[in-house]
Amino acid sequence: MSSEEFFNLITDPWIPVRRKSGVTTVIKPSEIVSQLESDPIVAFDWPRPDFRVASYEFMIGLLATAFPPEDKRDWAKIWRHPPSENELSAAFEKIQDAFYLDRPEKCFLQDYDELKSAYEPVERLLINAPGEKTVKDNKDLFVHRGQFDSMSLPTAAIALFTLQSWSPFGGAGNRTGLRGGGPMITLVFPYRDAPLWQVLWANTPCGYPADEEDMPKIFPWLVPTITSEKSNKTLYPSDDDVDIRQCWWGMPRRIRLRFAKETSQNSSGNGESTETRVTGWQQRPHGPNYTSWTGEQYSETDAPVFVHPLTPRYRTKIGGEWLSLHPQPGGVDYRHWAQLVVTTDDNQLRSSASNVSNWRGWQARQIGLVERDQLRTRLLVAGYDMDGKKARNFLESEMPIPGATDPAMQRVQEKFACSCIEGALLVINVLQNTVRDSQGANDVSLNSLLLTKTVQEFVHKTENVFFDLITKILDDKDNSKLYEKWRRVMEISALECFDNAVPLMPETQLQLAQRIVLNRRRLGALVSCRGSKEGSKLAKILNIPVPSASKKEKKHD
Repeated sequence: MSSEEFFNLITDPWIPVRRKSGVTTVIKPSEIVSQLESDPIVAFDWPRPDFRVASYEFMIGLLATAFPPEDKRDWAKIWRHPPSENELSAAFEKIQDAFYLDRPEKCFLQDYDELKSAYEPVERLLINAPGEKTVKDNKDLFVHRGQFDSMSLPTAAIALFTLQSWSPFGGAGNRTGLRGGGPMITLVFPYRDAPLWQVLWANTPCGYPADEEDMPKIFPWLVPTITSEKSNKTLYPSDDDVDIRQCWWGMPRRIRLRFAKETSQNSSGNGESTETRVTGWQQRPHGPNYTSWTGEQYSETDAPVFVHPLTPRYRTKIGGEWLSLHPQPGGVDYRHWAQLVVTTDDNQLRSSASNVSNWRGWQARQIGLVERDQLRTRLLVAGYDMDGKKARNFLESEMPIPGATDPAMQRVQEKFACSCIEGALLVINVLQNTVRDSQGANDVSLNSLLLTKTVQEFVHKTENVFFDLITKILDDKDNSKLYEKWRRVMEISALECFDNAVPLMPETQLQLAQRIVLNRRRLGALVSCRGSKEGSKLAKILNIPVPSASKKEKKHD
């Protein structure tokens, strides 16, 4: 049987997309630039949000591997003059041998060897599918078992890519992805409703195209699997048998899909058709160990080079190990803006993803965007909130990332934003404590519905103002007025949230009423920056002069 008879992710149409006109269709990767002038593609059209986000990673990975810009000038040139379908097709076809899904050997993201293990239900390719123990204990209440018994080849391909790229902890020997299980993904959207091609290119790093010699180092399924069962061998991007571009195509799980021919009635009812589908999969433990890929490597100049361009990183101390950020319960909002957008001086403790720092550092200037153009730039933040093996939720959020063409002004903006966020976190902490203490019981969990709702209300009341102020800081050199406006917004919002959470009613018992009044006074002293150590701390964070306290205020401190 020739290779042409098998399903190939480069040469076969399989990616569902939506055009600006609303028309939906299925394309092969090189068609991403089709009809750019008349009716461009604007979105992936999978029915699942994780598949849509994974498709961005897949396509950016293809571009970074087969059609990367050489340098900053080349990136800007291609932004202005996109490639034709034929140019992309020629570039992608050089690596197409690595993208067969269902041939007998060397299959996309599947183990080199045949695996001896029991077949698992095909639905367990989905990260949020119930695991074996969940099903056994009959606890699959929200993500039900047995929803389908087979997948189409396109669906299986994107499900497999999603699992291998974001692979969570899967039990003894089942490795996590090279960014750890359930990484956070950040994607730059240059402006609202931008053609999908521009979104992909805005996130594509500079590099050089893969050649035939690079293939086995980039695509690990083309060669015998480097297992880790005995020596616990760790793969490093600097290893001779590994290429750093494997960051897009990591294969931590040893998986083989099971294919079967299925016959179904034609939609017209005039006959039957046969289709190859995925009906199950096998897995063996101890695949490649990518633990070291969560952090940084060093180039010949000893400058840190972060391995995966789409995930922000942090470390708890200078000189410590770099770790990937992961989504947490509660979602993503402006409180996380600094973690996602701002890199600390000298990359000491926090680093935004390379695609974000590139956009803010040089890409926007290379294509001539000024501050007002950048106000339209958005950051998509997505990923699974994992609790070990269990996917609690798939989070997806957008926020503005306004920037400045002047690096000095960008630093002013970042400092202002970080101070506002630090102040908001202090207010939220005291707000939680005062609401909890005002319940009249000490067993109210910090994660209780009331406290969660109160924090969400505060964030909702203040979020738009935060983004408005970090935009205004680019024009207003006197930031003292903006700090005071932020303090005032937090003051009004925090007190309203407190009153909504613990209303003082006529029937409230005297002892509890006294406690509520004292807690509200504590919160008020904080947000007014008066009469308490907490208030003085907030004033220092916001660079606001601390008013001199009256004797009465000092007495209550």
